[in-house]
Amino acid sequence: MQLFLLLGLLLLSPEAATLRRHHHSREMRKKVKELPTDPTAAPSSRDFTFDLYRALAAAAPGQNIFFSPLSICTSLAMLSLGAGSSTKMQILEGLGLKPQESLEEEMHRAFQQLLQELNQPRDASQLSLGNALFTHPLVNVHDAFLSATKTMYLADVFSTNFGDPAGAQKQINDYVAKQTKGKIVDLIQNLDSTTIMVMVNYIFFKAKWEISFSHKNTHEQDFHVTPETVVRVPMMNSEDQYYYLLDRNLSCKVVGVPYQGNATALFILPSEGKMEQVENGLSEKTLKKWFKMFMKRELDLYLPRFSIEGSYQLEKVLPRLGISEVFTSDADLSGISNNSNIQVSEMVHKAVVEVDESGTKAAAATGMVFVFRSARLSSQRVVFNRPFLMAIVENRKNIIFFGKVTHP
Repeated sequence: MQLFLLLGLLLLSPEAATLRRHHHSREMRKKVKELPTDPTAAPSSRDFTFDLYRALAAAAPGQNIFFSPLSICTSLAMLSLGAGSSTKMQILEGLGLKPQESLEEEMHRAFQQLLQELNQPRDASQLSLGNALFTHPLVNVHDAFLSATKTMYLADVFSTNFGDPAGAQKQINDYVAKQTKGKIVDLIQNLDSTTIMVMVNYIFFKAKWEISFSHKNTHEQDFHVTPETVVRVPMMNSEDQYYYLLDRNLSCKVVGVPYQGNATALFILPSEGKMEQVENGLSEKTLKKWFKMFMKRELDLYLPRFSIEGSYQLEKVLPRLGISEVFTSDADLSGISNNSNIQVSEMVHKAVVEVDESGTKAAAATGMVFVFRSARLSSQRVVFNRPFLMAIVENRKNIIFFGKVTHP
């Protein structure tokens, strides 16, 4: 039997987003180090986010990258509930935890609190994150595992007849489409009768900018994909107060554009030829330092209107981060079922983001940071006309999405 683990991640952006990629990618992994002392911060975002990003970027040089570290961490943590022995140890170490029962329990409680917090109704934006299990009625899934996923990870559980693969596929895809407001359809493909369970994680984010860009200021301009390749893109423009700093240590400019509500988009523009230096130097500590050092500054900001998506087969990526056994015949998933021949056959992650004039939808290294401190300085012109990085951060601490825009 196979346990088919499907991690579906969606990030949708402000006016209309459609995700139609059914591509699988397996890469991912991470090394987050300690559990944050803030109980409402994502339990595993430190090195995992950027180790995973570097693995995804290395596998697709020159391509757009977009994913949700929060979504992936949540799925791995939930999977660890059913794993045992070295399989569990690999997952927990991948999430940055030593395999100690007290730390593991703390991690699950932290995820429970975070999910409850993020799913609270909000006036200015939409953010929903959830999980679901689709289980074969003839397979004995342990009650303790089902209870823990429902309680700690707020998971929906559905009985699914995988003996009818087409019907099972429709049931799962209909659920995902409903949860993502129709933005992601046909998420899974080609189920077969050996499947006994599908685990789905979804995330949806939509927010308007605190200060919108005017459509009348959007004009086509050059975007330098590479020094040799130039494309024309709709370039938005606004002259207003934004968070800004120049990080001389990493050789990049950082602009923080707040959404209505508690989320902020960070746009990171490496100096010419310095993308790799910035990528290698990124860490959660760096982002925290940026938020502490940000100063509001009058900017003449040029930002492309863009839509990008990512689709990844994580069973191919996570082994690079040390999480491999769960995808092999040596997997110990005895916490899920007494069947000894269960393994995860596939782990799929998909994400899409759209950034336009109104907002976004989505279905430290030690160094000196120099900021402009004087409000009386003249307007600083910042033009994102070459590949840049983007993060969407909730409450200045939870990295919900991260990516690289190489070709808008």
